Amino acid sequence: MAVSVDRVWKVACSGEALQKACAAFINTVEEEGDGSPGTITTLKLSAAAAANAGGSLMKTRVVVRDHAARVQRNEVLEGGKVRAQLKSQVTEVKLEAAGEGGCLASFRIEYEKLDDSEALAPEDQTGLVGAYLGMLKAVEAYLIANPAEYV
Repeated sequence: MAVSVDRVWKVACSGEALQKACAAFINTVEEEGDGSPGTITTLKLSAAAAANAGGSLMKTRVVVRDHAARVQRNEVLEGGKVRAQLKSQVTEVKLEAAGEGGCLASFRIEYEKLDDSEALAPEDQTGLVGAYLGMLKAVEAYLIANPAEYV
């Protein structure tokens, strides 16, 4: 990414900042808690994002938020086309400084399916990963366009 790890982390840790950076597809963000593990975050999606996501709501619970390592793990509680096929879904993002003023974001998505099959269909995997990458790209674009914010 072409923005610093500190700036991306600030957006990732703030519902208000995330909504601002992803305004094209997140209408509102509600947080129950102080951002530490156990905090529930509810994203209310725009009509266009809801059509792609298969619903207008995404609800997650923070499992880990490690400011020193810049790692966040969230359990997905509600939302998305794929969630109905799963017993559980956990996402993890890790941000690392890379180059001069840039950062590298690593994603991991763990899930357990309701049935005995091992993996989601390829199109569901692509959609799931694409949604997270879309948010990350929106955050990057917002921070590049607004260099004085979240410094």
